[in-house]
Amino acid sequence: MKNLRLSAGLAIAMLLALAGFQGPAFADAKHKLVIQVSTDDVRTQNIALNNAVNLQKAMGDDIEIEIVAYGPGLKLLTPASPVSKRVPDLALYENITFSACGNTMKKFAKKSGKDVKLVEGVKVVPAGVLRIMELQEQGWSYVRP
Repeated sequence: MKNLRLSAGLAIAMLLALAGFQGPAFADAKHKLVIQVSTDDVRTQNIALNNAVNLQKAMGDDIEIEIVAYGPGLKLLTPASPVSKRVPDLALYENITFSACGNTMKKFAKKSGKDVKLVEGVKVVPAGVLRIMELQEQGWSYVRP
C-alpha cells in the first residue's frame, strides 16, 4: 500500500511538473492530456480520476482532459463500477471529457447479449486505442496510471 501511495504521489507530481512547464513556444497554448483507462482495477481507475481532478484544480481552464476507457477499463464508465459515481460530476466540467470504446462495447454486448449501459456524460468513440493515437498525433500528452 505504501508503494502504491508513493507511485501515485510521484505520478501526480510528475504530471503537475509537466503541466506547469511553459516554454516560449507554449506560453499561450492550452495544455491537453489524454488519460488511458484499460484496467478494471478500482484503485487504478480512482488514480486516473484523481489525476484529472488534481490537474483541473491546478490549471483551471488552461487544460483539456479526455479520459479514454477500453477493454476491462470500460467498466469505469458503467453503473456497475463503484468508481463510476464520480464520472457524471466530472463530466460537468467543460474541460474534462470521457470516451468509451465502441469496439469494446460491441464485444461486451455480443458476449452478454445486451447493450452496454454507460453513465451520463460519456461519449462513444469508434475505438479507444485509435482515439488515443489521434489525440497524441494532435499534440496531446498521454498518461496511463
